[in-house]
Amino acid sequence: MDAQGRGRGNDIDPADQWVLNPDTGDYELRLNHSAPQRPAPSPRRARSSGGSPGGGAGPGKSSGAGTGSGTDAPRGRSGASGRTAERPAGRRASERGTPERGAPEREGPPRRRRDAPEEPPAGRRGRRPVKKKSKAKKALLWTGGTMAFVVLATAVGGYLYLEHLNDNINTVSDDGASTGGFQKDKAINILLIGTDKRTGAGNEGYGDKGSAGHADTTLLLHVSKDRTNATALSIPRDLIVDIPDCPTTMEDGTEKTIPGSRGRFNTSLGQNERTPSCTMRTVTELTGITPDNFMVADFNAIKTLTTAVGGVDVCVAEDVDDPDSKLQLTAGTHKIEGEEALAFVRTRHAWGNQGDLDRIKVQQQFLGALMRQLKSSDTLTSPTKMVKLAEAGTEALTVDSQLDSINKLKDLGLELGKLNIKNLAFITLPVKDNPAETVKATVVVDESQAPEIFDLLKNDVSFTEVKQQEKKEKAAVAARLKGTKAPASDVRVQVLNGGGPSGSAQETVSWLQLNEGVSKSENAGNADDTLKKTTLEYAPEQADQARRLADILGMSGSGMKPGESVTNSQGLPTMTLTLGEDFKGAGVSLTPPSKASDDIKKSTSTADKVECAQ
Repeated sequence: MDAQGRGRGNDIDPADQWVLNPDTGDYELRLNHSAPQRPAPSPRRARSSGGSPGGGAGPGKSSGAGTGSGTDAPRGRSGASGRTAERPAGRRASERGTPERGAPEREGPPRRRRDAPEEPPAGRRGRRPVKKKSKAKKALLWTGGTMAFVVLATAVGGYLYLEHLNDNINTVSDDGASTGGFQKDKAINILLIGTDKRTGAGNEGYGDKGSAGHADTTLLLHVSKDRTNATALSIPRDLIVDIPDCPTTMEDGTEKTIPGSRGRFNTSLGQNERTPSCTMRTVTELTGITPDNFMVADFNAIKTLTTAVGGVDVCVAEDVDDPDSKLQLTAGTHKIEGEEALAFVRTRHAWGNQGDLDRIKVQQQFLGALMRQLKSSDTLTSPTKMVKLAEAGTEALTVDSQLDSINKLKDLGLELGKLNIKNLAFITLPVKDNPAETVKATVVVDESQAPEIFDLLKNDVSFTEVKQQEKKEKAAVAARLKGTKAPASDVRVQVLNGGGPSGSAQETVSWLQLNEGVSKSENAGNADDTLKKTTLEYAPEQADQARRLADILGMSGSGMKPGESVTNSQGLPTMTLTLGEDFKGAGVSLTPPSKASDDIKKSTSTADKVECAQ
């Protein structure tokens, strides 16, 4: 957008011309100290090849862009000039339709009479006629997505001129690899990818020369259904994984399936023309969790975002002098931005064993610091910073086709904004050295710990042990499991298969009778409906039997459903055990993890804590 379109005049930054209207509580663009202007600049519309007013070139102006033609080059195509041609394949929001010029506009306030009292100077608060939320609180709602690898928060901050920001957003097809997009009434899983593609000014010296852009930094962000907590799971780039076959939409719009392979996780993007949807499929294969959406940022994201907020405070335990990254810091706290911030998150040789795993820890600490800065009052109450963040965030962002507009990003950000960052936990996927290598260069999943993390995420369990969730679970367990237990020989139960593998009901009955002494159990076949979780329904007078069976099965109180009994094959009242999709075999505990183990807690950090990199 040019200076005139943004309202620049007399070399004044337009961000400094956004002032608070005391009557509406909104920021508005004012070119001088006159009456309030429209609250946001309208989107610029592409000129048509004709010369009609509002649609073509005005007198003395060419409708071309230096092409010598009377027709503008289509936006987003290789014929266009500027940064548009450098962006990854995908569709900009502006190509999906913009409001027609000439649509009814809101009228501004009436002109002040000559003898009327002077209105307050622009930018100064007047008396509020009605009680409103403070601007800081309103801004906090709009910038609530700070935890989504920070670029999301800045996109949300763009409410000042949403349609303009739509033009900044680049989208890539999810190729059917996602759930279809996040939903407001469910837990949210966002795949956040930082690439090593060397696009943008000043980035020629970073990454691998000629790289298509691999998944250099990857986090799976899980946000709980009740929005009280979240977990950011870092996936090491050098992890050996199975990359599945990936149906992919190519740059020219054609579709092809890219064959799968076994190799480093970072090659799930960029290698062999793989797109972010292939990284999404790889994460699903690895964790069993299907992400709702993905977001991709390049090197410019860290540089522009840290500059936009005026720098981020980081701490280092010892002096740092890394000739490779050019990072030089003395021990203590420093405010870094731009190139220095990028060097901080990219350096390996300054931390620990000089490997990727130690760099991941530092990146997590950096993201926590950046989130704290984004959530601070200095950022939320500064119109200048908000505008810069909106521009920087959307420019650095590539999202999947389910997040193809600033309004969708805003909705996602508002959901994420409900989270307190003290309940955002960072954790790295547990790994160990690749046993197939003599010279250790890659890692493999640590099967002794990783499954626990995957189960915690699948069952929407907080790594920070939010008290509200703990109290709810404890109350349910106490109410249903507390009391006497009948002998196993007195337990009568029929078993239905409502989600387990074929034969699960008979397997369970045999195990109960032969191993646990529950002789009065029988196979009732398949259930009418499929259940996610195994349940035990019983009548009030069967509570002691239910407690005994729950103890045998390792079932939590949440799986016990007080209700009615049924009649078994002998005509006697009996309980009903319906095996769900969580059934993993007879004798395997049905209790999902209710909290992270001590080993997992030790490797978890939260975004609100200040830590020194070392």
